[in-house]
Amino acid sequence: MKILVLNCGSSSIKFQVAEMPEYEVLAKGSIGRIGYEDSEFKYSGKGLDEKLVICPILNHEEGINLILKTLFDPTTGMNIKLEDISAIGHRVVQGGDKNSISLVIDDTVINNIEEIKDLAPLHNPNHLAGIYACRKLLPNVPQVAVFDNGFHSTLPKSTYLYGLPYEYYEKYKIRRYGFHGIAFRSMAEGVKKLLNRPFTEFKIVNMMLGSGTTANAVLYGKSMEVSTGFTPHEGLIQSTRAGDLDAAALLYLMKKESLSVDQIDDLINKKSGWKGLSGINNDMREIYNSANEGNERAKITIDTVCHRFKKYIGAYAAILEGIDLLVFSGGVGENAWYIREKVCKGLEFIGIDLDKDKNKALKGAGIISKENSKVKILVTYANEEKIIAEDTFELISK
Repeated sequence: MKILVLNCGSSSIKFQVAEMPEYEVLAKGSIGRIGYEDSEFKYSGKGLDEKLVICPILNHEEGINLILKTLFDPTTGMNIKLEDISAIGHRVVQGGDKNSISLVIDDTVINNIEEIKDLAPLHNPNHLAGIYACRKLLPNVPQVAVFDNGFHSTLPKSTYLYGLPYEYYEKYKIRRYGFHGIAFRSMAEGVKKLLNRPFTEFKIVNMMLGSGTTANAVLYGKSMEVSTGFTPHEGLIQSTRAGDLDAAALLYLMKKESLSVDQIDDLINKKSGWKGLSGINNDMREIYNSANEGNERAKITIDTVCHRFKKYIGAYAAILEGIDLLVFSGGVGENAWYIREKVCKGLEFIGIDLDKDKNKALKGAGIISKENSKVKILVTYANEEKIIAEDTFELISK
């Protein structure tokens, strides 16, 4: 069975075609800069080199249409036919409290996603655009939604409630939901592969550090705490999101700058974080290079970001009443040795003892703690597409 996996972001689409149940990737690629004249379409197939096409792609429907034409075009060498696609699996960031498990998409599921799309303004509207596009372009192919917050359905009520009047939780379901759950499920598979033991045997602090970042405390397989909350904004300082801050500071800023609700929403979600602090952009590699060249704002950005990362590790070690594993993943977590080193520095008192040489030399997944470290420090690859393909295959097979 061939599954098409789609992950529609604010201005991007990532895709794969996987043969299931073996999870053999037959084709993959991405579209970036949707909405611009110079959108970037990258794709490759089994045994084929990656190709890059620069062309205007004005919306997600156009992007998905281009992906499908490329997949089914016999001249591209993909060897995939329309009738080969048995199902489509979508990553959906926010499912609210109604959708905490993966579901076959029908009108009810779509209506639920529509109702709560404002809770994940950078993601859910674009997931919906992808779902609608597939309904139009592949009307007879079933679709599945895999919800990013589903992994955190085990959060205790004492963890997910805010200190607001309780009636707002009852009336509007304002609570902490948590995100990056698909990535954490993949990280759990990575733990099992590295240690040859299931993740349900450990107290784990996960650090999913990509352009979006989330810290997560897992107690013997159950998510007990998570840094992201009502929306993906809360928690760690992210590439363009501010993360934790005093809500009164936003009210103050709105008055001083005469900002509307939409403008302040844009500010904290798209113009803050690494980008806003550094004044460079939201790419940690460029910020690091600039810091090495003496840029003080770049240096303080890295220090501030790592302070927040370390703060959450300490807090979650307390929540779990001890920690067995510290697991890094995501683009920064997997590749930025300097971030891992700065975050782990001084945490020997809770058993986290980093081997600096292993850490700096590591390429890919592996163990980077000292042999006698009480806490094992792991780096794993988060393959969200694999989890989406597995869930889609399971549901469609039934």
